[in-house]
Amino acid sequence: MKNKVWNLPAPVTIPEGLTGYAPLLAAVLAARGFKTAEEAAFLLDDGPWELGDPMQIPDMDRAVCRIRLARERGETVAVYGDYDVDGITASCLMAEYLQGLGLKTEVYIPDRLGEGYGVNDEAVRQLCSRGVSLIVTVDCGITAVGQTALAASLGMDIIITDHHECQARLPEAAAVVDPKRPDCDYPDRELAGVGVAFKLACALEGDGMAVLSRCADLVALGTIADVMPLVGENRRMVRAGLEKLRTAPSPGLDALMALSGIEKSRITATSVGFTLAPRINAAGRLGHTTLALRLLLEKNSRQALSLAEELCSMNHQRQQMEADIWEQTSRMMAGKSPTGPIVLAGEGWHPGIIGIAAARLSEAYSVPTVMISLDGEQGKGSCRSVGGFNLFDALAYCDSLLETFGGHALAAGLNIRRANIDAFRKALQEYYVNHPPQEDEGLALDLEVTDPALLTLESVDALQALEPFGNGNPRPNLCMLDCCLASAVPIGGGKHIRLRLEKFGQSYDCVWFSHRIERLGVRRGDRVDAAFYPQISEFRGRRTVQLVLLDLRRTDRQALCRRALEGQTGAGQCLTRSELGRLWRSLARRSPVHLGVGRLEGIEPGLDPVQIALGLRVLSELGLAAVRTDGQSVDITLIVREGKADLMQSVTWRRYHR
Repeated sequence: MKNKVWNLPAPVTIPEGLTGYAPLLAAVLAARGFKTAEEAAFLLDDGPWELGDPMQIPDMDRAVCRIRLARERGETVAVYGDYDVDGITASCLMAEYLQGLGLKTEVYIPDRLGEGYGVNDEAVRQLCSRGVSLIVTVDCGITAVGQTALAASLGMDIIITDHHECQARLPEAAAVVDPKRPDCDYPDRELAGVGVAFKLACALEGDGMAVLSRCADLVALGTIADVMPLVGENRRMVRAGLEKLRTAPSPGLDALMALSGIEKSRITATSVGFTLAPRINAAGRLGHTTLALRLLLEKNSRQALSLAEELCSMNHQRQQMEADIWEQTSRMMAGKSPTGPIVLAGEGWHPGIIGIAAARLSEAYSVPTVMISLDGEQGKGSCRSVGGFNLFDALAYCDSLLETFGGHALAAGLNIRRANIDAFRKALQEYYVNHPPQEDEGLALDLEVTDPALLTLESVDALQALEPFGNGNPRPNLCMLDCCLASAVPIGGGKHIRLRLEKFGQSYDCVWFSHRIERLGVRRGDRVDAAFYPQISEFRGRRTVQLVLLDLRRTDRQALCRRALEGQTGAGQCLTRSELGRLWRSLARRSPVHLGVGRLEGIEPGLDPVQIALGLRVLSELGLAAVRTDGQSVDITLIVREGKADLMQSVTWRRYHR
């Protein structure tokens, strides 16, 4: 069991304005604060919409004027990008658009291993020697103050398009187009690098929707891969891109989807982020970014298929290298339970791969991790952190032991001499002890499933209206409390588990990926709580609901009773009218009652303790009983009233008997 802290959701009451939606969709919308049909429609509506005015972004007018001047003069332009998916898609989009204007255009993406991220002096000089007089950066350049000055000294201009945070001093470029500029009034500032490049193309075209119709797949791919918030304009553009991937993808992406096993008609933001993006990223990680560029720009289907096969082969190579490194690190960590940062070094580890291993270790042990690839006396490191620990500040503390470092709070890179690794390990541990990470925010859950109607095929299918899921619009995570574990068997060579849970008199098929059965911690017949997200599974033409587990834990029945008494849960089966009558009669014979929360079954042995707690809550809400609890014990005193009580006046009763 992962035993994360679960942030259990409060009970949800569905507002009148959302009752027209399927039960699960309505409940999730209500849990996320939507109250009216109009609010929900704004999120879900696929109707007509307009792109924001790109001229609202500072310097966009200057960028447009300079590019038009370059076309008039017949200048050679270089698009200078980055080696990740966002940078590659932005480079392709910008290069294709400028070539469509008739400009002689080339693409330059620095080598990840030899040059690193961003604009560098040597690249500027190389481009100048090749006759380039205008550089347009995409997904980089906002910190290139020195490189912009160098370009100017060589008679070149630079237009910067970027989406990263700005420093106090901006480069003195022909234009600096970045929605993160403090003087930017553009309403949707959280654009990806490809989104900013797209906005420049829109400004040049004058018809943004026409540009989007041609390149929406690239915009969606880069936006999803760079984990940008999928709300507002990003959400609309990604939806348009997913539709293009379904109906009219570029030859390169069409071939890549086919080889990746993605059914075009069912592609989602999740399949883009976890299936397509890693394959494109593999080229940059292994120093072959040109292959990904060629694939995305290729117009011939047969050639695109050949390039996609090569890219998939490269991704397989990346996976094998990753597996080898993971096997080595697993041996290194065998029997260890680190309470501070992990710092591992190895010969021959590929610098482009170690970041993935560092992320896996950080997640597995919940501590910051540094993986260092050694080459002679030098080491190149990739670092990943856990929430609440600022990795960049930690590396700054160890600055005297490092050759160079850079990054941000959760991910960073460094260069270090072999001789300094032990001292670095100690210094990092020292900083960690004095600056421990904040408490884990825990597992965020949208909704507790208290009604089997929420998990029907129709209800789960309706959740697709919330797509695309991602940053800012996460996939709904649900939980069911107090289930019976009916079975658990290993699958996938023991790497995963298939489980069956029983609840509400029904069985639910579950799968827990990347979890081994020997680590399950519970047995058949145990009462468990399950955190999961639901999905539709299709096998041989049959569609069923499958629960993909996020965590599993043994049920704490006393905690359930406490939550029920406080009106914070609907777990278990609520009482019928006759069972509530039995509870009333039992209390009438004993009132007042004082007993521990864990001994509620003593009031009426024929009822489940959670049912009794829910019944006490109903009686309290109806003014028929005074119920006081401190979480450990409960005091109950019946209140005699004239006439019959209307059970529908109880919020808890209505929740179960609507």
